[in-house]
Amino acid sequence: MTTKFSLTMDAADPLTLGEFWASALGYVREPPPPPHETWEEALVAWGLPRERWNDANAIIDPDGVGPRIFIQKVPESKTAKNRLHLDVRVSLSRDNKDMGALQAKADELVAAGATLVEVFDEQFTGRWIVMLDPEGNEFCVV
Repeated sequence: MTTKFSLTMDAADPLTLGEFWASALGYVREPPPPPHETWEEALVAWGLPRERWNDANAIIDPDGVGPRIFIQKVPESKTAKNRLHLDVRVSLSRDNKDMGALQAKADELVAAGATLVEVFDEQFTGRWIVMLDPEGNEFCVV
């Protein structure tokens, strides 16, 4: 039996954070359930008040390979380092990472709202870039 999993993120603004991660990972917003054509149509049909339309968001891999990412609104802000973080993989090769490709992806993510924290280009441990998403969650470009 294959076990599938999804990731859940806490956020102040699930829609905006979902847009960022969809762009970063090549994901798309999860479509609304049938028979609804749009999320607005679904939320109106369900009677959810407009002020709650940004309570949750989900993004998915359009190829169905990667995990679903569910983003839920929480009242508290981020206060400590993540215990788990995502790696945005530019190269599958551990030993032959092109620093130019990593930097190009980091630049793209900065333009989308990320913050560059630190660049590591170490002979023995490898190359990666530490970044923060728009809500301050740590992740790496590897």
